[in-house]
Amino acid sequence: MNQNNVARECVFLDACRGKQTPYTPIWLNRQAGRYMLEYRQVKGDRKSIEFFTNPELAAEITLIAQRLLNVDAAIVFADLLPILQPMGLQLDYIPQMGPTFENPIRNTKDVNKLRTITAEEDTGYIAQTIQNVKQDLPTKIGLIGFAGAPFTLAAYAIEGRSTQHFNLVRTFMYSHPDSWMQLLDTITESVISYVKLQIQAGIDVLQIFDSWIGCLAETEYLQYVYPFTQRLFHSIANNVPTIYFGTSNAHLLKAMYSTGPNIMALDWRVNLVETWNNLGCRAIQGNLDPMTLCANTDLMLQHARNILDSVNHKPGHIFNLGHGITPTTDVDQVKKLVDFVHEYSQR
Repeated sequence: MNQNNVARECVFLDACRGKQTPYTPIWLNRQAGRYMLEYRQVKGDRKSIEFFTNPELAAEITLIAQRLLNVDAAIVFADLLPILQPMGLQLDYIPQMGPTFENPIRNTKDVNKLRTITAEEDTGYIAQTIQNVKQDLPTKIGLIGFAGAPFTLAAYAIEGRSTQHFNLVRTFMYSHPDSWMQLLDTITESVISYVKLQIQAGIDVLQIFDSWIGCLAETEYLQYVYPFTQRLFHSIANNVPTIYFGTSNAHLLKAMYSTGPNIMALDWRVNLVETWNNLGCRAIQGNLDPMTLCANTDLMLQHARNILDSVNHKPGHIFNLGHGITPTTDVDQVKKLVDFVHEYSQR
């Protein structure tokens, strides 16, 4: 157990442990992002990779988002992909295109070139960011660390950029099964080192993002991915509460939960309470459609009300979106959602 969490009054952490809380805690995926004027001001004209790996600026935007929105948890401002850079992949963020790798993995030789990182030496900025955040974060607010899941990181490394089809990663997985296992092994060990460093630095909760996992069938997940994700969760069991999040993955939820997380985070496509009951997990996170924040306020709040009514104060619910806040979202809508969840659930 993380000693930082002992005897703390924190509604978010209580919900993570399945305890009854006076109101439903809420935080939001991508709660710090381009939709915020403050974010754009802090980032300025810096390259994204420089922004993500700057402990002072990353801590500043982490704290700004929490304070501005009044959410019950801050999530360390970072990105999934910089961990791949010290492993040997050349990462850049291209305007209008997003993250790209100059040397994506295409064959066995490319896999052999990768190295397993030592997080303290290769990604020490993340520990410093966490320590900077904790200096100014109220004790009642939880701090979430995170990392990409082995499959999603491997998929980015092979595809080389964002995709909707996942043809390259699935072809590689099927055509080079030994190299696939080697790749997942190297990534998994690197992620384990990375998240353990975050735990040592003082995070309260860890979320693993498997954003692209929904492209796989359950059979493929169990054969090609499950052992590595399970190793990751088992390596940090009994340290901090863990959350596992994916999208388009209703068919995988039972298999994903059996890898060992404490909490499942759901996208908006599934029924939250029905899924919660079927999985039997102690806590659940989700799962408002993020695009309702781009609609009128009454519709957004009705959707939020429907979720809260369905949960009916069952202990262990953490309110969140079923994906991240989009860049076109009005920050005032986000504030209204947070206030509503607090007030309505308390009543």
